[in-house]
Amino acid sequence: MTVPGAIPDPVPDRPPGPALRPVTPISVPVPVSVPLAYRCCERVVRTRARNFAYGIRLLSPPKRRALSALYAFARRIDDIGDAAGPVDARLAALEEARTGLRAPRPDPADPVLVALRDTAARFPVPLDAFEELIDGCAADVAGARYQSYEDLVGYCREVAGSIGRLSLGVFGLADGVPAGDGTLRRAARLADSLGVALQLTNVLRDLREDRCAGRVYLPADDLRRFGCTLDLDASGAFTDPPERLARLIRYEAGRALGWYVEGMLLIPLLDRRSAACTAAMAGIYRRLLARIAADPGGALAGRVSLTPWAKAMVAARAIAGAAR
Repeated sequence: MTVPGAIPDPVPDRPPGPALRPVTPISVPVPVSVPLAYRCCERVVRTRARNFAYGIRLLSPPKRRALSALYAFARRIDDIGDAAGPVDARLAALEEARTGLRAPRPDPADPVLVALRDTAARFPVPLDAFEELIDGCAADVAGARYQSYEDLVGYCREVAGSIGRLSLGVFGLADGVPAGDGTLRRAARLADSLGVALQLTNVLRDLREDRCAGRVYLPADDLRRFGCTLDLDASGAFTDPPERLARLIRYEAGRALGWYVEGMLLIPLLDRRSAACTAAMAGIYRRLLARIAADPGGALAGRVSLTPWAKAMVAARAIAGAAR
């Protein structure tokens, strides 16, 4: 699984293959100071989050540090879900992460938890939303598959919509936007929708990679409708007729686009820098989706990505749009 972070790149880019490369351990003094804890989280972002990094650099330093802490913990959860190893051991590791999240005080030797707890003291982030991410990753580890599109959307809400709602707590609303409960509920709903859009894009981008690792996210109802099985031959190529797979992917891409249309309504509610950050990350993923829909065969052959130049141009347009 790759969790975009929702407005961040959920949990985010990973190298090909069923297991993720480990982050190089960082030697830190105990107890870890808050400034050092944030620097450790920012290092995780620099080394693990290519798409996320293009948006987060548009934020003020306090918000950038806070989102780095959110990303680092989400990355930890995602890494547990994607790592090789016995199912029971990975499920136990997820529960250990849940215990650390619920603890009244963070482990003073854990820089991610130290930074995360400081973030929660400074911003109204709903830390319990991380439990939804843990639940979604546990479903991945257990080999869950999805019968209907509604089932898949529910999973996307857990692993990416949750990150969208966490990020919203850091972003805050624009001046002049009423800060009542109704506005906050609407903003949370839109952040959730944008998270679904990003995760559906991940599902299509990583279709072959996930299938090689034994994971299938596309709904069984849709596979049956388009006459696809997603079976692989000995070389790891799909055995379904290419034209059927292309129709399936374009259909799913069209539905994902509808989530972008709704989710992007969040941007006018955010302050200028947060709006630029969100627009940059969503814009990168939306361009990825367009490339997948334009060339399904290319997406099935390998992971689709944008060049650094293309990402920089998306970020520049996001900045210009937020300034208007």
